[in-house]
Amino acid sequence: MAFSNKLSYHRRLFAGLVLYSVILIACVAIFQYHREKSFKAEELNQRLQMYNDRLLDEIAESNESSGRFGVIPHSFEDLRVSVLDTCGNVISDNSLDTLPGSNHLNRKEIADAMKRGEGFCLRRHSKSTGNTYFYSAKKRGEYIVRTAVPYTVSLHQLLSADYGFLWFLVGVTFVMCVIGYFVIGRLGAHIRRLKRFAERAERGERITDADPFPHDELGDISNNIVRLYARLQHTAAERDREHRAALREGKEKERIKRQLTNNINHELKTPVASMNVCLETLMTHKNMSSEKREEFIARCYRANERLRRLLADISAITRLEDGGESIVAEKLDLACVVADVCEEFAAESDVKGVKIRNQISGSYPMEGNRDLLASIFRNLISNSLAYSGCSEISIAVKNASDHCIELSVADNGCGIEEVHLTRIFERFYRIDKGRSRQAGGTGLGLSIVKNAVAWHGGGIKAQNCPEGGVEFIFCVTRMKQL
Repeated sequence: MAFSNKLSYHRRLFAGLVLYSVILIACVAIFQYHREKSFKAEELNQRLQMYNDRLLDEIAESNESSGRFGVIPHSFEDLRVSVLDTCGNVISDNSLDTLPGSNHLNRKEIADAMKRGEGFCLRRHSKSTGNTYFYSAKKRGEYIVRTAVPYTVSLHQLLSADYGFLWFLVGVTFVMCVIGYFVIGRLGAHIRRLKRFAERAERGERITDADPFPHDELGDISNNIVRLYARLQHTAAERDREHRAALREGKEKERIKRQLTNNINHELKTPVASMNVCLETLMTHKNMSSEKREEFIARCYRANERLRRLLADISAITRLEDGGESIVAEKLDLACVVADVCEEFAAESDVKGVKIRNQISGSYPMEGNRDLLASIFRNLISNSLAYSGCSEISIAVKNASDHCIELSVADNGCGIEEVHLTRIFERFYRIDKGRSRQAGGTGLGLSIVKNAVAWHGGGIKAQNCPEGGVEFIFCVTRMKQL
């Protein structure tokens, strides 16, 4: 058992096949050997039985029982002929001068002749002559005729089986073993590859079906197993990847929510504290002059307006980041939306000496949300008016197709340092915090712009212009996927 465990499976299978073939061929050879030898003995017996019949016919014709008969021609050399009575006594023998006195009923050929009428014995030594004979006996009436052929080398060869058939069987066995070796070797290659596959699968290695098995029934089964495992492994990897991504996304959302809460809390403190100081001052100084009172009321109103804008912006960005399911898309003309926003800032731009150049002409029908589209242009124009120190703001369509519209909002102001360009769309991110608060900014305008553009299926980027100022380039899809 220990030795068999050291052999590989296909070698044990080949050894089993060889053993099976050898046993099968050996059984066939032994059976055929005895069958052929028996057939030749039967054939010799039939030839002797024919001679026995002729002798019995002569006995019946001559009516002799004295013990000597005429010699009938035959083809056997040194043929011994004996005549016995039914009691087993030899009454004639052509090879003996003195008849034996022993009873022959116990001789195999005589016993068979007494039972079935004839019989033979393949090989037996005669005590009377000292020779070995092939005996054949036949009974008819009161007599038994027995003929015997000396068992010489020539007779032995005659009765022997044909060894050519045995050598043929040995050759067939050898050919079967050679064919079995190659067939089982191919099977062994399948098994070894499946074993390596199972070991790699157990170790959790990455497995693909890039190295296919040979194209046969076992190979097809093996290929299907490998492909099924590869798909299962790919599915499990995708599931784990999506799970990790979901965990990261969940953690990121939690982080953003905490950051947003902290930022909101920080941003709310300023206007609330300002209003609180103004109101406390008004309440404690009731005899304050009307000019001072108006000043504190105006400061309280500005703080309240900033608080209102902050809450409105927080509400807008929360709706956008939650997916915007409650935001409705409608058919509109983008050119009309831009024209309306430019009209809103006409008075303020005139006061600040800034020219707003709306270069969008014609009609640009699309599906989207009017308020969100207006907030994009409103926030970009408002930022330029408040922080850039520009003298001109231009709005243009850079490219338009049936699928999307690419737009540009640029100014010729001071521009933005490169270090800030990648972060200006973050919530509450300010380049100059003090200046932004003084201008009444909430720090959420560009974040609203980014999310509003994303809701319309596009993206936005900012870049400094070579001649000065900053340019915002973004695109919106013309057909909102609802």
